[in-house]
Amino acid sequence: MPRLRPLAAVTGSLAGAAALALALTGCVPNKADATAEAIAVTLSDGKCTVSTNTAEAGPITFQVTNTGSDVNEFELLAEDKLRIVGEKENIGPGTTVNYVVQLAEGDYFSACRKGMVGDPAHVAAFTVTKGSGRTVSQSESAQVSQAVGNYTGYVKDQAGALLTATKSFAAAYSGGDLAAARAQYASARSYYERIEPTAEQFGDLDPALDLREADLAQGQQWTGWHRIEKDLWAPAGYTPADAATRTQLADQLVSDTQKLYDLVHAKDFTLTIDQISNGAIGLMEEVAGSKITGEEEAFSHTDLQDFQANLEGAQVAYGVVRDIAAKKGSQGADVVSKLDTEFTTIATTLAQYKSGDGFVSYTELSTDQVKQLSDQVNALSEPLSRLTSIIVK
Repeated sequence: MPRLRPLAAVTGSLAGAAALALALTGCVPNKADATAEAIAVTLSDGKCTVSTNTAEAGPITFQVTNTGSDVNEFELLAEDKLRIVGEKENIGPGTTVNYVVQLAEGDYFSACRKGMVGDPAHVAAFTVTKGSGRTVSQSESAQVSQAVGNYTGYVKDQAGALLTATKSFAAAYSGGDLAAARAQYASARSYYERIEPTAEQFGDLDPALDLREADLAQGQQWTGWHRIEKDLWAPAGYTPADAATRTQLADQLVSDTQKLYDLVHAKDFTLTIDQISNGAIGLMEEVAGSKITGEEEAFSHTDLQDFQANLEGAQVAYGVVRDIAAKKGSQGADVVSKLDTEFTTIATTLAQYKSGDGFVSYTELSTDQVKQLSDQVNALSEPLSRLTSIIVK
C-alpha cells in the first residue's frame, strides 16, 4: 500500500447492472406507502424471516418487527450480495417499523444483522418481478442522496464485518494458533481492502493498520496486518515475535479496527458522491500500484485476494453512481458502456486463478499472466478516471 495515495467477489457479469441501477440509487423516503401491501419481516436473535420471497417492481413496503433482545437491521442486497440497495438500521427490541424501498426488476437478497456487526445473516433470495407502472421517477439530487446513503451503509457493514473477522484472526494469532491465523488472514483483510479509501480519510489510521515494511520511515513503529503477516510467513533468517509481542500486536490491530468502526458509525460520518467515485478510482490505483506487482503481500503472496477485494469495492462504488453517470449525455453513456465491459473482462480473468475459497499464490503467475492482468487494469482505469468529472458536472 503506497503512501500518499489519492482518496474510495464481484466476478459475475454486469449484464444486470442496468436493471439494478434504479435499485442502487432509487430508494424512496422511509415512510409507509398507503398503496402498497406491506411484506411482513420478523427479526429475532436467531433468525430473520420474510413472509414472501417475491414482489412487483416499484415501491415495496416492508413491515419489520424485531422480536429479539438486541438491536437489529434489515437489509436488501443486490445480486452480488455486496451492494446494499436498501437497509433499515437501529430496529430496537420490541419495535415495528415500516420501511419503503423502490426496486427495479431483478434478483436480490434479504438479510439481517443482529447487533449491527459482522456479516449479514440469514441471507435469502428475493425476486422482484416486472411491475405494473408503479415506478416513481426521481430527480438527480434524490438519486445522489440515495446513492450516498446506500454506499455509506455498505461502508458501515464492511467495517462491522471487518471488526468481527479481525477479532477472530487476532485471537488465533495471539493464542499461538498460527495455522488458523494464516487461514483467516486473506479473507479477513478483504473487508478492509474493499473500503480502504474511506479508512485513508482518517489520518494515521490507514498506516497503523496497513503499512508495508517497504514503506516504513526510519524510526517509525510498525503495526498492523503486514507486521503480523511477516510473523505468520517468516522469511529465512527472521525471528517471529514472542507470545507477549504477539498479544501486543493483536490487541493493537483490534483497537485500530475498532476505531475505524466507530468513526464510520459516528452520527456525523458522511460521504459525498465524488468521494465514492474517486474511491473506485483509488481502489484500482491500489491494484496497479502494489497488487499487480506482488508487492502488497510480500510474505504471504495473497495479492490476488487483495486484488479481488479492491475490484469488488471499486465495482460497488461504481454501481451506486452508474445510473447517474449514464444520464450525463453521450460522454456519460460512453464511459458507462466501457466500464461495464472492462469490469466484466477483468473479473472473468481474475476468476481463472481461484483456488478453493481463495486464490493461487501470486508467485504461481507467469510473466504473461501478470501482463494480461496489468493490461486489463490499465484498460479499466482509463474510463474510470473520467467518472468523477462526469457525475459532478
